[in-house]
Amino acid sequence: MIDIEEGSHNVYADLGFPDADEMLVKAQLATKIGEIVKAHGWTQQEAAHILGMTQPKLSKMLRGQFRGISEAKMLECLTRLGRHVQIVVGPARRTDKAGQIEVVFAV
Repeated sequence: MIDIEEGSHNVYADLGFPDADEMLVKAQLATKIGEIVKAHGWTQQEAAHILGMTQPKLSKMLRGQFRGISEAKMLECLTRLGRHVQIVVGPARRTDKAGQIEVVFAV
């Protein structure tokens, strides 16, 4: 019999990455950027020009290799794609010892 352990909602934390929260946020942002680019039907070259980055850098980001790209750059990419980015800071839940970072996409 195989033991199955339920993971958290962060695969990076489950794998033991020290910067798991940041990696999850970047993955969510990169996914949204990729969805927008695809919805417009742009090539990576066209999208890279709009985003102010090289095509190879965009390609890496969309494939989950975003360690060299800051969250700030990814947020800038979203604004260049016509998205409104809002950062909201509030108190942590009572049960949390520390706050958390969460990405919420409005429809």
